[in-house]
Amino acid sequence: MKSCPLRIIKYLAFIIVVTVIASLFFIYSGVYPMGADTPHNKFTYWVLETLRDRSITRAASNVKLPENLSSPARLLRGGPDYNEMCVSCHLSPSKSETDFTKGLYPSPPNLIEIPDQKLNEAQRDQRRFWIIKHGIKASGMPSWAYGHDDERIWDMVAFLKKLPTLSLVQYQILTSKDDENSRHDH
Repeated sequence: MKSCPLRIIKYLAFIIVVTVIASLFFIYSGVYPMGADTPHNKFTYWVLETLRDRSITRAASNVKLPENLSSPARLLRGGPDYNEMCVSCHLSPSKSETDFTKGLYPSPPNLIEIPDQKLNEAQRDQRRFWIIKHGIKASGMPSWAYGHDDERIWDMVAFLKKLPTLSLVQYQILTSKDDENSRHDH
């Protein structure tokens, strides 16, 4: 009877060792296609998406929202930054895709569209802030924390909140940059 638990432990150890060796063989074989023009298989895509979403949800839940997120001044400061730093991937009211966005995998979200309604507004704002500040590994989304203080990032979040409802003319007004709207003078 005492040998039964020992036999199970040996069997599990064998399974673990074989799994590790097979995984290393797979990784070093180079057979998995890494080109951006070949989508991941469903399992890999699910793993990466789930890992990304759960990680961002956990990390963003600690982000404290500012009180004045809806101020017009934030919109005027966040718009030019969006136009300079984000529009090539996340588009504008006048563009539904670009040559650049066609070639990205995974495709960046079109921020002109109405956001996912599974989250409440505060959660969406927390996620937006966290993603802009920290970026997302292996997705093409850079961290804007370097050279951008939290207030500047919150200005972009304020702009993103309004972006899906903006007409092309409103977008052009809010994203134009002049000395009066120049953002770096908080």
